Amino acid sequence: MSLPSLIEIQPVAGPLSAPVTVTVPGSKSLTNRALVLAALGDGVMTLRGALWSEDTQVMADCLSRLGFEVAVGHDPEEAANRSITVRGLGGRIPGGGSAEAPLELHVGNAGTAARFLAAMVCLGQGVYRLSGVPRMHERPQAELFGALRAMGYRIESSNDRLPATIYGTGPRSARGWVSADASSQFASALLLSARAGGWDIEVQGGNEEELPYVQMTRRLVEVFPPNGGEFDIEADASSGSYFWAAGHLLSAGAASGPVVQVRRWPSTGWQVDEAFPRYLGPRAQISRQTDLGDSIMTAIVLAPFGRAPCRFTDLGRLRVQECERVEALRTELTRCGARVEESGDTLTVWPSPLRGAEIETYGDHRMAMCFAVVALKVPGIRLKDPGCVRKTFPNFFAKLALPAPAGVGVRILQPGSREVLSGAQLLADPT
Repeated sequence: MSLPSLIEIQPVAGPLSAPVTVTVPGSKSLTNRALVLAALGDGVMTLRGALWSEDTQVMADCLSRLGFEVAVGHDPEEAANRSITVRGLGGRIPGGGSAEAPLELHVGNAGTAARFLAAMVCLGQGVYRLSGVPRMHERPQAELFGALRAMGYRIESSNDRLPATIYGTGPRSARGWVSADASSQFASALLLSARAGGWDIEVQGGNEEELPYVQMTRRLVEVFPPNGGEFDIEADASSGSYFWAAGHLLSAGAASGPVVQVRRWPSTGWQVDEAFPRYLGPRAQISRQTDLGDSIMTAIVLAPFGRAPCRFTDLGRLRVQECERVEALRTELTRCGARVEESGDTLTVWPSPLRGAEIETYGDHRMAMCFAVVALKVPGIRLKDPGCVRKTFPNFFAKLALPAPAGVGVRILQPGSREVLSGAQLLADPT
């Protein structure tokens, strides 16, 4: 049995009984980048601490469909991680279809897989068709497709979105440029395949110091072993933000309340959301462009519990992700009684008394996890489709329910029967 379609999270009564240290899965961003680099490398590469969720399973499955040898083993330290071994072929893509029967690659709603594979399969010798779920077919691809076409690759798409048919003609010496304004994943896709493809890539569209995911890709390309070996994936900072937020809420008002810590918190500077704990105190303004990445959503749902209004700026990128996140956050926070104002790509959130509500998650893992944090303090919060967390954190609710010191000890109910869920019932994707 797995998570039901609707759950209710009961607030935590009183202070935590003991200090909490939570282990979170590996970084999705690093795992999917590392899988591409491992496949394009030369030799056997083992990724340790790699996230095993919907998005990374999609990438591993697509690499297998392309003909790469991919082996998956359990991780003894984290149930949502795996040890993944990939045999690289020195930049060669072993599989490919024909114009009449393209090799089909289904990417679900995984933006990294859709963008990274679109560039990677250009290095093959064959025809590939990339498709996904309906929401993935709405997400932008034009800048990436345009950059690949400018380097001489043929891509057929009726509207510069998925589904798309890509004609791989192998590496070629080419100079390309791409704007990262719409999505930094476009730039990352080209940079990951640049060495194997013989491409010279210029990233345009703003100061690269303000594009942390592009910087992550550049750094990973620099240090990743090209001839096989082992590589450790660090913990996912975006996923860890929910537990830092939980500690912040549950310790509020306590003289020396226990804090929730995240084990092996990253310190490389590769993940922009590594900075999240520094943004738990009062802030007048937080920018997605210069301050936080996806964890800005966690900061937004904490804002009604603050003492002064906070402006969250540069949120345009959130509109074209798993759902229209700016509108979704405004709608669901307002449903809970918060005062929220949307102006352009800015949300201003005021301190507000909150009430219980049935939350639409829009099939978006981050919406589900954000409002699970709200439920730690607000009674009557029910989440629709909580299983959407399978995208990046399939055991999120199981960790939330674990008693201290491994979890927060939250009681999660099935609303109809009032049954308290536990164990496998709280897994989004039980294995």
